[in-house]
Amino acid sequence: MRVLLVEDDPMIGRATTQALVDAAHAVDWVTTGEEGLSALRDNSYDVLLLDLGLGGLDGDEVLRQLRRKDAALPVVVLTAQDTIDSRVDLLDLGADDYLVKPFDPKELLARMRAVVRRKSGSGAPLLVCGALSLDPATHEADYQGTCVRLSGREFALLEALVRRPGAIVPKGDLEQKIYGWGQEADSNTVEVLVYGLRRKLGSGVIRTVRGVGYMVDTRA
Repeated sequence: MRVLLVEDDPMIGRATTQALVDAAHAVDWVTTGEEGLSALRDNSYDVLLLDLGLGGLDGDEVLRQLRRKDAALPVVVLTAQDTIDSRVDLLDLGADDYLVKPFDPKELLARMRAVVRRKSGSGAPLLVCGALSLDPATHEADYQGTCVRLSGREFALLEALVRRPGAIVPKGDLEQKIYGWGQEADSNTVEVLVYGLRRKLGSGVIRTVRGVGYMVDTRA
């Protein structure tokens, strides 16, 4: 998944970014509300992680402005406030979930998976597309009875395809799910990952639509 992190604490920002990268997410990290809104305008994200205590434009206002334009993007608020009233206010503003600082990265990842599942309309922990199923918690994939654990980038690419079942996904869109800002994408990264996935799961797991992109067949 591609994640936008809006967090002005350098230590929390670095640690959270590293945890997300280790979990195979592409992360864009900004430190102000203004930068966050700009990133949201210019890019497509699967989830927003939003600190409330930002200098300048605070997290509350970022959330208000986001919800005027986008009611669907999953938002997990990161906050130091731990009162009933503050939690109620966050949810009423449009947050899907929240975490009180300090938090364990494992819990953050689990809450991210939960809000994305709710957006898709499914409470099931597995992502299923035809004969392929993915487990975001373990990075395991099962295709026609073959079950393997994938590398971070292999999982990120396959997850991007499964989240758009039956659709042809352009190479550039897949690269955006694998690399965050400041990460250099090799010209053949997607082809190498597709080759590796086919070796692990079988040649039929991903279809190449020459000159257009890649897809996972829902009929398989």
